[in-house]
Amino acid sequence: MLLTIDAGNTNTVFALIDGKDIVEQWRISTGDQRTVDEYMVWVSHLMALHGRDPKAVTGAIIASVVPQVVWPLTQLCKKYFCCEPLIVGAEGVELGVDVRVTNPAEVGADRLVNAVAGHELYGGPLVVVDFGTATTFDVVGTDGAYLGGIICPGINLSLHALHQAAAKLPRIAVAPPSSQRVTGKTTLEAMQSGIFWGYVSMIEGLVARLKLEHGENIKVLATGGLAPVFANQTEAIGDVVGDLTLQGLRLIYERNK
Repeated sequence: MLLTIDAGNTNTVFALIDGKDIVEQWRISTGDQRTVDEYMVWVSHLMALHGRDPKAVTGAIIASVVPQVVWPLTQLCKKYFCCEPLIVGAEGVELGVDVRVTNPAEVGADRLVNAVAGHELYGGPLVVVDFGTATTFDVVGTDGAYLGGIICPGINLSLHALHQAAAKLPRIAVAPPSSQRVTGKTTLEAMQSGIFWGYVSMIEGLVARLKLEHGENIKVLATGGLAPVFANQTEAIGDVVGDLTLQGLRLIYERNK
């Protein structure tokens, strides 16, 4: 069984993969102060609740955009799962795709992993839209090469900034106004419209520009927690693949095994 760990800026996802099937998936907030033992207490309790034996783990792979958590997660795999994890981006770990940008080392591990999985599952050319702490658009060529992309503030980050900077504006949920109008008749509707339809317009506008650069036949995938919410409101997004990053980690592990 393969243990995959995807450490993002907001959350870290642990998953167990048996063959090609994701059999368990757990999420914890990303914290750079957690010790190796704290990670194991948390994950071992979840494994026990689901009847999973830590001894069944035979390999591990880590992708992280938070450098401070790489060491404790690596030691977790060594100490408690008795395996040396692969680290995406480390020397000697092959992605199986060409990274055609000015400085490949600065590309987030999650973006490269998504590119690997997207091309394997859908071919190319391809755009992967990932709704995370940042909303990213990553372009994959016909041959699977990573060609670059776009980084935008994530929607929850934008909501937090709006609430923090404007004293009279409340916290709101990410949802279109119930009236479905763009013009808000209340402060709440106006905020919902600005956030939701503003993001939909951003997605449609950027996808349209990417198609001008890379061709109208480019496919568009979405992943991340809010992907289904937005995909249902625009034809700019084709398919939603919630486990894209985890599948990419599995593929990279298999290519390096």
